[in-house]
Parts: sequence; C-alpha cells; structure tokens
Amino acid sequence: MRLSKSFIPTLKEVPNDAVVKSHILMLRAGMIRMVSAGIYSFLPLGYRVIRKITDIIREEMNAIGGQEFHLPALNPREIWEETNRVESFGDILFHVKNRDYVLAPTHEEIMTYHARNVLKSYKDLPQIWYQIQTKFRNEARPRSGVIRGRQFLMKDSYTFDATWEQLDYAYGLHDKAYRKIFNKCDLKYFVVGASSGAMGGTGSEEFMVKSDAGEDTVAYCEHCGYAANVEVAVSKIEGKKRESKSEELKEISTPSVKSIDELCTFLKIGETQCAKSRVYIHDGKAVLILMLGNDEVNEMKLQKVLGGTIRPAHPDELKEMTGADAGSIGPIGFKGRIIADLKLKDSNNLFSGANKNDFHIGGIDLQRDVKNIEYEDFRIVKSGELCAKCEKPLEVFTAIELGHIFKLGTKYSESMKAMFLDENGKENPLIMGSYGIGVERVMACYIEQHHDEKGMIWDKTLAPFHVHLIALNMRKQDIVDACGKIYDELSQVGIEVLYDDRLDAQAGFKFNDADLLGMPLQIIVGEKKLRENKVEVKVRKSGERFDIILDDLTIKVKELLA
Repeated sequence: MRLSKSFIPTLKEVPNDAVVKSHILMLRAGMIRMVSAGIYSFLPLGYRVIRKITDIIREEMNAIGGQEFHLPALNPREIWEETNRVESFGDILFHVKNRDYVLAPTHEEIMTYHARNVLKSYKDLPQIWYQIQTKFRNEARPRSGVIRGRQFLMKDSYTFDATWEQLDYAYGLHDKAYRKIFNKCDLKYFVVGASSGAMGGTGSEEFMVKSDAGEDTVAYCEHCGYAANVEVAVSKIEGKKRESKSEELKEISTPSVKSIDELCTFLKIGETQCAKSRVYIHDGKAVLILMLGNDEVNEMKLQKVLGGTIRPAHPDELKEMTGADAGSIGPIGFKGRIIADLKLKDSNNLFSGANKNDFHIGGIDLQRDVKNIEYEDFRIVKSGELCAKCEKPLEVFTAIELGHIFKLGTKYSESMKAMFLDENGKENPLIMGSYGIGVERVMACYIEQHHDEKGMIWDKTLAPFHVHLIALNMRKQDIVDACGKIYDELSQVGIEVLYDDRLDAQAGFKFNDADLLGMPLQIIVGEKKLRENKVEVKVRKSGERFDIILDDLTIKVKELLA
C-alpha cells in the first residue's frame, strides 16, 4: 500500500481525554477515531489489525470444532425476559425507543433460542457455536479508548452438551484454544479464578493482562502462581483473637464521629477493636454485615453467599430501620439478619455504632450479645497478605480482562426450556458453556505491552504491514525505480509493504512516522547506499541496522521476519 494514497491520519498532539498508552498511540497512528464517548471508528490501518486478530481466533475456534454464526444485534426483548436478564443487566442494556427490542450485549439468549428449536436429542450433541460480532453496552463511564466502550467487537462461543463431563471437556478445549490465541498474539497474560456475575453458572476463569489501564483488580502470588479476581480472591490472614475477659456493654458519646479512623482517634484505640456495619437490602429484607476495622465488603462474595437481589440500603431506609445514620449503626438491637466477616468470628470487646446518632457501644461480645450471628468470608484481599496456598505475600494490582470462560450449566436452558431427550428417553435441560474474547482489547493490550517512547512495536503476526518502505527522496528517479522494484518483489512473495512514497515529506518526518506506526522492519532507500547497490534495513524492536545488497534483500527480509 502506498502511503500517499492511504488514509492514515497521524497526529503529533495527543487529545486531552487520552491518558492510556494504547489509546494515545492508536489515535496518533491514525488507527481509530472517536465518534462519541465509548464509540470508535476503526480506520483502515487499525482495521487491518482487527482482521488479523479475528483470523487467529477463527483458526483456533475452527480447530476445536466450532461453527460460526452471524447473529442479529437487534434482539426481541421478550427473549431476554425469559432469562430475567433485562432486569439483571439494568441500565447497561440498550433499549430501542418505543419498540420491544434491545441491542445485544451478549448472545446467550439467542443461541439458546436456536438450540431449543433444533437440539432435541443427545445424538445432536455436543455442539460448539461461535460468532464474532459487534456488541452494545450502555457503559456509564466509557474510558481508556477501546478497552471500555459502548460498542465493541466480541468473539463469543457457546457449547451445548448432554453431560457435565462433556461440559468439562468443552471448557478444557476452550481453555487450550484461548492460550493458543493469546500466545499467537504475543501477549503476556495470566489466568485467574473469577466471578460469573450476571452471566451466572458454576465456574469461570478470566484471562488477564497486568496493566495500569485495567479496571479489574487481581490478587496474584508470584511464588505459586495463585491468581484470582478480587471479587473471589482469598488470603491467609489471622482474625481478631478473642480476649480472655469480656467487658460489659457501655454506651459512649461520640459526637460527629462517623468513620473507623475518627472513632479510633477519638477513643485512642486500634482499628482491630472496631466492627464496621454495612446494611444491605436482600430480596426486600435488611441484612447487617459486620467487618473488622477498615476492611471493605466484597459485594461479589456477598452476592454469592446470599443470592437473589442485593443493594446497599438508602440513607432514609437506614434511619427508618435503625434510628441512626451511616457511621452510627451497629449490631446491638438491630432487628434483622446479621452476618460478620470470618476475621470477627467469636470476637469480644469490640466497638461499633449504637444505632443512635453520635453514640457508639463498647464491650461488644459477638458470642454473648449477638444471637444467631453468622460468619462468612466477605473481605477484599489486600497486597502483602499471605497466599492461602503457599503463605507467600500476595500482590494486588489492576489488570485488563482479555477473555472469560464460563460453565453456565443449565441456567439458560432451564429458563428458556431448551430440553433434549437422553439415551433413556428422559427429558433434560441442555448443559451450556459460554466463552468470550474482547477483540479490540487484544489489540489494545498488545500495544500496552509492545511500545516505546517513539511509538508501537508490532511483530509479524499482528502488524498492519510487515515492512515499512521509506523513500528518502521521491524526486530522484533512481530511488523511485528501486523502491518500485522492492515493493513489487516483496509483495509477490506475500510480504505486506507500506510504501512511504510521499513526495514532499522530509526524511525526519518519514522516520518519525515509521517509528510511530511500528512495522517490524523498515527498509530505507537513499542515494548514498543506492550508489553501492545497497539499502538499509532497520529492525523496529531492537533498533539493529543492516546494509543489504539489493539482490539479497528479499531473502534477508524473510529471514528477519521469521
């Protein structure tokens, strides 16, 4: 492709809203342009990378027996209501105004709709169906370029099996396929245990890339390899030890004290003597959650324990239920279910809110004073805590989710009545799995991991072009002729060439653009080397330079790319 004829609008300046490196470089390199918040057009250079990623995905999905579908983005709302996900997705789901349709953020319902009409016997199973299509989610705060958008390209596959053992096998196939895909894309990734969230199901794993641009938080042990999203992560940490003697309950005036830190300062105590109360509404009923000190409630763990519908209590609800505002609430006298974090198990001599504004209670003994209290692991794991497997320190950091695989089980088949007859003639729900990859995230993560201060550094597999051919002076006929011959010879052997044939661009400008765009090899054609029948070849990644005789150039380029 000739650069003079191409639409690659590079930028020197970076828009103010671009702070993530991949977003900055994709804008500067003319790969994407924003149409609206969270909505991007992929320009020709960027779309070439997207196509290469989807080709890799298709190759690996086809290798495990996947069959590709093309599904509608516009879905009848009634199908989504069968699984109650209109409600569970909430405001993130796009609705078409004055019509009974939604824009699909995922396709479990539509795939199950087709399966229930066709897969009637165990003889029809197993099946692996997949699609690579545009999805829509009404993100409240789209950010980080294409990493978190309102419109995005996803690969989703779905498995349908007759037995749980078959589901395990299908899950394993996808796990191996995903590793091959991300390895081919030259990504440094790790796999974590995760929450299934709104997808539901019995088990899931996320494929993650460590990045400051990430919105997921991961606990990772470098020593043994334990990794989990903090939504489900656990650590080995000692709880508060029970003291030998329990004090009497006492009410303490604590004017204007609302936080644990303020309480500790006011009473001159440590935070491990405090029990913080949070109230949630679970299926319409109040539940008080007790946490030690400044530990935070992991709401995904809470959801897993309680099930159903959960939300934090509103301020007016708190006042009505307890008689106090947030910061003055506690377990003594609370009418409702009380669950404490495991670190508080059987603790005594605690301080907590008195359910009366500006008052706290000391001397609380959970064994003595809080009847029918329950205990569960609700904490969010913190850096430095010990790994539950090997007892080495955990690191907690942000990461980008590349892919997610779920064992859905019968969540969708039961609600949508997708049934099959087993070999005994008994009717059973189809057993399902769901497996997703964010295509644009693969591209963004690659750039996050492969760049320098000058621009992107592509490898052969994902590079928009393999070679950036730079003519230093297009007004010299011998340079034009040499570049034309190089372009034709490399193209004939399948090497993709971006030819900078711009007439008036200065050499420095061309070099800067070449480093910004980051093709694996640069071939520089100038007068001095050409008089010796040579050209200069630069390896973008290492910066190595070679003077190559023209007759040997194609062979040398093949070697360097290999």
